Amino acid sequence: MENETLIALQELIDVVEKLRSPDGGCPWDLAQTQESLIPYIIEEAYEVIDAIHSGDQKAIAEELGDLLLQVILQGQIAKESGNFSIKEIAQGISHKLIRRHPHVFSDLRVENIEEIHENWEKIKAQEKGETPETTKKLTTKLHRYRRSLPPLMGAVKISQKAAKVGFEWDCIEDVWQKFEEELGEFKQALAQETPERQESELGDLLFAIIQIARWYNLDPNAALKGTNQRFIQRLAKMEDFIDRPFEEYTGMELEALWQEAKKKLANS
Repeated sequence: MENETLIALQELIDVVEKLRSPDGGCPWDLAQTQESLIPYIIEEAYEVIDAIHSGDQKAIAEELGDLLLQVILQGQIAKESGNFSIKEIAQGISHKLIRRHPHVFSDLRVENIEEIHENWEKIKAQEKGETPETTKKLTTKLHRYRRSLPPLMGAVKISQKAAKVGFEWDCIEDVWQKFEEELGEFKQALAQETPERQESELGDLLFAIIQIARWYNLDPNAALKGTNQRFIQRLAKMEDFIDRPFEEYTGMELEALWQEAKKKLANS
């Protein structure tokens, strides 16, 4: 069974290498870079999560395969430029797991999961050359959330941790005032500033909305996920009773169809 697994992995590596081959490979795959594949890595990771939530084991296996493809592609691209390969990727994570599990691979004794977590964080900090003083800093933790989480989730976590140490407004009215301030600055940027400045102000506005959600104990991730779902459901309902493509309808017609779809979904 182990041999069959290794054969299957090697087959995938060989397929990707062929796709990237200048001699008869796929032009699309050949055009890809480490940077250009970033959106696909994110997309495939989320599709794995969606499959897991569905409980469909066949779908989970398929989506994990798509995510594994992204790892193999990154390894192949790096190999071609002489940086690293799949071998280094596999060896690196294996050695890391061994280092961070001394209670499994050496004689360290632990009493509970909390100790395991503490040891993991301590070893991780040592690997990154961080001192105990550095790891205790709030900004060290916040940078970790910025790097490791999607922007929306990262913003929620960052604001929660900052509030916990006292970086917080006195009342909800102050939070709403901050929102109004950021909204005004965003509008001004749209009217007068560069796209870079507009994007910066948009980020500030979104961060302010996240603070409002935190004060009301609302989950922005769940809220946006629900909105996405409702938007798609309403479009799907519109598609049930339209007789031509969306682009052939006027704005007023689409609005009427949208309201009708909302009403039908609400009554169903």
